[in-house]
Amino acid sequence: MRRPIIAANWKMNMNPGDTTEFLKSFLSLIPGKCPVDVVVAPPFVSLPAAADILKGNINVRLAAQNMSDHDAGAFTGEISAMMLKELYVSHVILGHSERRTLFGERDAFINSKLAKAFESNLKPIFCIGETLAEREGGKVEKVLERQIRKGFKGIEAKQVGETIVAYEPVWAIGTGVTATTEQAQEAHAYCRSVIADLYDMETAAKVRIQYGGSVKPTNMAELISMKDIDGALVGGASLDYRSFYEIVKEGIEQVSSS
Repeated sequence: MRRPIIAANWKMNMNPGDTTEFLKSFLSLIPGKCPVDVVVAPPFVSLPAAADILKGNINVRLAAQNMSDHDAGAFTGEISAMMLKELYVSHVILGHSERRTLFGERDAFINSKLAKAFESNLKPIFCIGETLAEREGGKVEKVLERQIRKGFKGIEAKQVGETIVAYEPVWAIGTGVTATTEQAQEAHAYCRSVIADLYDMETAAKVRIQYGGSVKPTNMAELISMKDIDGALVGGASLDYRSFYEIVKEGIEQVSSS
């Protein structure tokens, strides 16, 4: 069984004070040895506050919401992998649909960032997903296959096996609309089949694929019960520590019942 991974993407929310308050409250609820991986991704300015609290914690890891594909240089406003590692960041979200649609990030650029993450020993959370127009146009599989093949271009099988893929249908992000469990499972299974075709079945079986898109405590149990859904990338529902804990708890209960 793949170990579930549940990540909080706070986006442009939670200043350092909010981050400190959230994590202190959230950590008080987590059991001594949590059977699921938990990751929180604050905005860049709140990473130091989070690092101070999470340093040495065995249950919760720290992620960045993005990073540069360069090590250093004249790249105003960018953050390098080495900068993140000094803040005890272990994971980085790459290719999020908001980066793709709002900031024009293309598959080749995201591929370059994935390569840099592996070079720097950061674990990528690699986001993929289709728009509503693409789903209604019957292009879901075509879009997912393109994003996976171009995103993983030149990436070794061992590295792919360590990647967390986040399937996030763009039409479900922040809309309150969640893909049905059947739609989510179908997309996750297809993603795994593409990875198997690119590499092999063993590699595909290792990859953890999260679902993202209006995940809430009320729908998490059903989502994570699906064969190919290995966790969640949570947006709005992760901004309240009680709500995020309820989502994590569903993951814990899923492991306990397996």
